[in-house]
Amino acid sequence: MFRLCCAALACSVALSWAGAAAPADQPSWHVGEGARVFHPAVARDWRGARTQALVTTIWYPADPARPELAHDLGAPGHPLFHGHPAAVDAPLSSAREKYPLLVLSHGTGGSADSLDWLASALAAQGYIVAGTNHPGNNALEPMTRDGFMLWWERATDASEVLDGVLADPMLGPHVDRDRIGAVGFSLGGYTVLELAGARTNLPAFERFCAGPQADAICHPPEAARIHEDPDAPPLMLAALSPQTKASQARAGESYRDPRVKAVFAIAPALGEAFDSTSFADVTISVSLLAGEADVTAPVDTNIHRISGFMPKANVTMVPGASHYTFLDTCLPDVVEHLATICKDNPGVDRDAVHAQTAQRAIDFFATALPASGA
Repeated sequence: MFRLCCAALACSVALSWAGAAAPADQPSWHVGEGARVFHPAVARDWRGARTQALVTTIWYPADPARPELAHDLGAPGHPLFHGHPAAVDAPLSSAREKYPLLVLSHGTGGSADSLDWLASALAAQGYIVAGTNHPGNNALEPMTRDGFMLWWERATDASEVLDGVLADPMLGPHVDRDRIGAVGFSLGGYTVLELAGARTNLPAFERFCAGPQADAICHPPEAARIHEDPDAPPLMLAALSPQTKASQARAGESYRDPRVKAVFAIAPALGEAFDSTSFADVTISVSLLAGEADVTAPVDTNIHRISGFMPKANVTMVPGASHYTFLDTCLPDVVEHLATICKDNPGVDRDAVHAQTAQRAIDFFATALPASGA
């Protein structure tokens, strides 16, 4: 692996990014899309989420006899984002006996569908991708305080989705269990680093956010959606349930999933929750990517801090891109209404960034999760 140091090699990074190849015009497989609802043995009722099950979208290489149909993303009758054409509930392609599997983790207040652009591109290249809507912290339901603040619990969601896919009668027998990885955006980027073995230093993050150096990562806009009491300090221990306190006590534990062999983190957040010892147990391949103009997860305290602790990580900075550039492309009718997440900086083509980012992920996983005999 190589590391692109953005401070010293800014010009070469920009040139390298600009020259990145886009995914092939004709993908090898049609993209299939289905849904699963997994019911983990450990209940999540203490998170206060309306839905405790792990509602999961699966993208996969589909039988080419089933046509892909165009669809947009959002509530019925109120689409918000462009969706990739997909063959819903189509049979898995029989072109291969086994396929690599990637678990996908969305950002705070988002959903698995918010990364449809990436999951579809990966499925078109032969990956099964499984993305769950994290209970208590997704776009489809009211956000809860536990769902918002207990970030490390998301890694358990991802591991249990992995359990569910491997046990699935349609998908499980066709997963190459030696080629499993994880991909995530923002808080999902933090989540996949936890799956790799990173350990959280919660007191360090609290000190950072309580001090004069606190930046935007301490006040994510999605916090306003917490439905219990959005004005209460989010870490006020006296108001927390015994289950929440118990979760905080295990924040620094390892959530390493040994089945995961490589992770790709886009705009990873919570860099100040990591310290020089946090990545001691991370031995798998890691790739980090973020926009140079990210002010939501500021680059100095997030991707650059994280990469400083992992000198072997592959790091790519995208010129001009902001945090929300890595969400799905918005439909024209909603751009002004959702300007914060829909509008990019001048000169930034979101679709082009998506294509090149997807190719970075495809190239990374092709090397980190090689097929037998490759």
